Amino acid sequence: MKIGNVLIYSIFALLTMSACHNSAKQLEKEADAFLRSLEKNIIPVYIEWNKSSFRASISGKNKDYKKRSEYELAYAKMLSDKERFSTIRAYRENPAIKDSLIKRELDVMYNTMIKYQIDTAKMKKLIDAQEAIEKKFSTFRAEIDGKSLSDNEIDSILMNSKKSAELEKTWNASKMVGSVVAEDVRNLVKLRNDIAKDLGYGNYHEMSLRISDQDPAEVRKLFDELDSLTCDEFAGLKDEIDRILTKKLKISSDKLMPWHYQNRFFQEAPKIYKTDLDKYYSGKDILPIVKKYYEGIGLNVQDILDRSDLYEKPGKYQHAYCTSIDRAGDVRVVANIRNNQYWTNTMLHELGHAVYDKYIDSSLVFALREPAHTFTTEAIANFFGNLSSNAKWMKRNLDLTPEETSAIAGDVKMYARLEKLVFSRWCQVMFRFEKSLYENPDQDLNKLWWDLVEQYQLMKRPAGRDKPDWASKIHIASYPCYYHNYMLGDLLAAQLNAYMEKNLFGEKEPCYSGHPELGEYLIEKVFKPGSRYYWNEMIEKATGEKLTARHYAEQYVRQ
Repeated sequence: MKIGNVLIYSIFALLTMSACHNSAKQLEKEADAFLRSLEKNIIPVYIEWNKSSFRASISGKNKDYKKRSEYELAYAKMLSDKERFSTIRAYRENPAIKDSLIKRELDVMYNTMIKYQIDTAKMKKLIDAQEAIEKKFSTFRAEIDGKSLSDNEIDSILMNSKKSAELEKTWNASKMVGSVVAEDVRNLVKLRNDIAKDLGYGNYHEMSLRISDQDPAEVRKLFDELDSLTCDEFAGLKDEIDRILTKKLKISSDKLMPWHYQNRFFQEAPKIYKTDLDKYYSGKDILPIVKKYYEGIGLNVQDILDRSDLYEKPGKYQHAYCTSIDRAGDVRVVANIRNNQYWTNTMLHELGHAVYDKYIDSSLVFALREPAHTFTTEAIANFFGNLSSNAKWMKRNLDLTPEETSAIAGDVKMYARLEKLVFSRWCQVMFRFEKSLYENPDQDLNKLWWDLVEQYQLMKRPAGRDKPDWASKIHIASYPCYYHNYMLGDLLAAQLNAYMEKNLFGEKEPCYSGHPELGEYLIEKVFKPGSRYYWNEMIEKATGEKLTARHYAEQYVRQ
């Protein structure tokens, strides 16, 4: 080839590459403009939806639930717009778009919008059904001998009574909400499945995992590994629990029933060790204690508390949650505080969610101003919640004497191990029940529930019982296909803990108090990135390795 021709071809190639580059940049510019336009439309409705939801959960009033439903439907309509979704999908599938932030935002928006790609009538039916069930849960009060009891009162009886007859009556009363909502929940499951199939998925459980960047097969494999990891240790601990409870309750082991395990679902460890942590919290106002702790590690929560609703009132949602109203700093907590260890754990937990939301980089686009994954915020919440039963943390924050600290140190460590193993087995029940529920909602769910409880929790079903006890767990109705993330959160919490012990504190089991470097590390490595990276990429950047169960095993099983 002549030199002149070579030069011509070289110039042509350069011009072609330049044109392609300019074309790609133009495409990215167009995609970014489209995303900003979409963001501008949805943010105001998103904010009003969250505000109305906050008001409804506090008041329990029909008018507030109706307003929440209206805003939720308006938000859903925006995200269900088929033309917008087609544009998002086209940009997302175009290989010419290389910008990592734009690609990430397109992925997030695609996963956010795909579940709304159904007709408006079906969407309204879904929202109305969910609202009706949630309202039944919020306003339900168990009745015993004509007396109405709150969830806190039910929990107190199950935790403290030593009378089998009273425990059985109370446990049965707590399950009555299952009969109230069971048929509604089953129908809701079928409706969710219909929606999932419309969108090309096998069922709603599969869809939920996939659109949150989780492979159902990988999650199932992880739970199988966890089962193998914990089953033998749990069996030994269950025998220990049973020995202690039979002695305490003065009954034989063959008489032990679900109501003897001190909570409605055996999802929390019974208080079988001699140390009663509640006595160290009794008489103390836990709110300033928790607030002072967070401030001591460089995480200010006063603005969050000022906007929150934290104490019991009639008609109010009886559990606890955190919400980021606008993804721009308006973060709030709903709780029903009592001055005990449980609610200290809960407030540390919910404020863990809250500080995560608060410290996400405000310069990120709206879609990325969220945690890397729902389980990564659970990990932070669990990490902080666990401190309520950490002897060194209690010494520092409750002003315990050295003698008091020494007296509880061994027991709280054993209790933490017991608590995590009990919860791990409960998560097995929830994950496997929901998976099977969505695969076949017409099966005998009452039997399925108790089969799983017996297999994974080693707790026998009451003779002849055929009640929808599964439906009394609010998460199945209101927070579907989510519970496995609590377990993944525990795995990450253990991994973060191992990293901080080695790299921040240089010691095992520090007190975690008064160390601003703890807050600084979390802000910079975990909170600030928001959803900028895929969750495992964020975890690897923060801890030096991808998510693993190894640290969980080392912390709670191989002690």
